[in-house]
Amino acid sequence: MDMSDRLKRIFQSMHFRMLIIMLLVGLVPANIMLRGILTGYESQSVSMRASMIRNQCLRLSRDLLETNYLESGTSDVVDSELQQIADLYGGRVIVVNGAFRIIRDTYGLDEGKTVVAKEVIECFKGIDSDYYNAANDFIEVVSPVMDDVTRSAAGAFIVSIPTTDIIQSRNNLSRSVLLLQILVTFLVIGVSIYASRLLVKPFGKVTAMMNAGTDFLTEDISIPDYTETKLLSEAYNQMRHRLQAQEESRQEFVSNVSHELKTPMTSMKVLSDSLIQQAEVGEVPNELYQEFMKDIGEEIDRENKIITDLLNLVKMDRRSNDLHIEDTNINDLIALILKRLRPIAAGRGIEIALESYRPIIAQVDQTKFTLAVSNLVENGIKYNKENGWVHVSLNADNTYFFVKVEDSGIGIPQEDLDRIFERFYRVDKSHSREIGGTGLGLAITNSAVRMHHGAIRVYSREGEGTTFTIRMPLRYTRDDDTESVDEKI
Repeated sequence: MDMSDRLKRIFQSMHFRMLIIMLLVGLVPANIMLRGILTGYESQSVSMRASMIRNQCLRLSRDLLETNYLESGTSDVVDSELQQIADLYGGRVIVVNGAFRIIRDTYGLDEGKTVVAKEVIECFKGIDSDYYNAANDFIEVVSPVMDDVTRSAAGAFIVSIPTTDIIQSRNNLSRSVLLLQILVTFLVIGVSIYASRLLVKPFGKVTAMMNAGTDFLTEDISIPDYTETKLLSEAYNQMRHRLQAQEESRQEFVSNVSHELKTPMTSMKVLSDSLIQQAEVGEVPNELYQEFMKDIGEEIDRENKIITDLLNLVKMDRRSNDLHIEDTNINDLIALILKRLRPIAAGRGIEIALESYRPIIAQVDQTKFTLAVSNLVENGIKYNKENGWVHVSLNADNTYFFVKVEDSGIGIPQEDLDRIFERFYRVDKSHSREIGGTGLGLAITNSAVRMHHGAIRVYSREGEGTTFTIRMPLRYTRDDDTESVDEKI
């Protein structure tokens, strides 16, 4: 599957997810709202009905007290009013006096009985109550008969009425709400499909560009429709530039490897062919033979050096999984490195000095750290002036230790400083080959330092020498923040 097809599937998946999200965002609140209308209608209707009953009970309270109905239990006017309320709502009205005895029941069933229900007891304390039984479709309201003089409850009304009409109205409203739900559902689906296509449309432009034959690996894309798509296109273009730079670096590296490995082979081929030609025309002079064989040996050493450096670089590229970290006395290790290199420096009359400010124990891979420091000191020797010097200093704080390698050499031009850590990059190619450089030493050093989550910096001026400074953590942490690699010292 090519990149175009993958992105197309990604955009289709994005369109589907966006459609689902919009449907959920649209339908869920709409259905909750419509269901809330039904619930609210029923609750409000019940509340209003209970309020109407309490108001009518309040009006009847005066008549009961004026006719002394709670004591005598007889009053045609009051009986008529109680029956009217019962008939009006199709329910039952019970009047209870201060002794909790039922003195009037519009059903005529419980007159003379005593009521000790919790609601009635609370009613005599002046507390109204109502209860809605949705399962059996009725409302029960308990309201006190308040004495305006004593400001206390002299009796109580118990009114039970059916809610059939409320339920019927709710069912009728439910059918209307169902139709509205269906309408809203189709409307939300339509709007969601249209909006999701509209929102995803800018992303589809990328697929259209690819299908049209545009080389998206070499050309930037631009989707300025929204802020998000603009940021996405900018991030994509930055990634493409990095990939392109890596590809160019890879191609240059392969080209350099091929060239560097081919050059010694070509030299050896020329030298061997010359010997063969000399042998064909006559005896080869011993001096010439020895000279050519010495040159061939030097080319073999050079080839071997390139291959060794390449292998070291490949090992560095395997990252921290191949590191063998152990507690190391950095002072002793650097002293040992300089001891091995002093004979080479002495051959050119170059002085090597070590200055340590404090004892340092750090967690490093001794092999890779040795490679890093050795390459810096060797470069200081190779690219130095006759009777020059190389100074190595060592210091530390609570978190890092620092290795500084200074020399009195030929220096590095400012325009080359940014590229000296690239593989096979040489400031002076002819001079580098003359003194045996492969162009890989600083690349190996840089990789070794980065693997330890350290940083390296160079300062140089042409003709005035070069200074390399390495900063590395005293304690190696595999989960360390890799951003510290790029920090300046």
